[in-house]
Amino acid sequence: MTAVPTPTGRRERKKAATRQKIADTALRLFMEHGYDAVGIRDVAAEADVAVTTLFSHFASKEALVFEQEEDFERRLTRAVTERTPGEPALPALRREVHALVRHCTGAGAAPVWRMIDDSPALRAYEQAMKLRYARSLTAALLADPGLSHSETSLRALAWFVVDAQSLAREAEDPEAAVDEVFTMIEAAWRAGAERPA
Repeated sequence: MTAVPTPTGRRERKKAATRQKIADTALRLFMEHGYDAVGIRDVAAEADVAVTTLFSHFASKEALVFEQEEDFERRLTRAVTERTPGEPALPALRREVHALVRHCTGAGAAPVWRMIDDSPALRAYEQAMKLRYARSLTAALLADPGLSHSETSLRALAWFVVDAQSLAREAEDPEAAVDEVFTMIEAAWRAGAERPA
């Protein structure tokens, strides 16, 4: 797992360490015993924290599996909002999706994705998470004064970008899959820019 950037204050570092310990403990228990066989109380006991402490870091059992979801969401929106001045949005998004796919297909990721694919609750959570990513990315695109596409085009772009990550992680060659999807996105993007007013 890739750690979230290190907080600067002592209290923030301690909070981040507790969150990471809970997430790591949960994932280990889920992989050892199966997602459905492990309860929140089991995770809290094994991590040596109170159940209330666990819930102060994670809103649900499903969130324990997707412990970096908020960071991923921020990274997608920052690819748009914090890109180099004058840089087009699509190359910045392509670069970020490549980075996210490398994380999602890194060493040890396959068993976690199998667990997710085998759990209706985790699949539903992932779909809700992707919907939130697409909404956040759409908002960032709509707020960009340099993008003249219609709202429909920007919403579609956000969905394609979010789906690119899912498609690529399931592909035999994830890096090539990202490039293939973005080649199609770029063609559609150009066509949208050229549409008659």
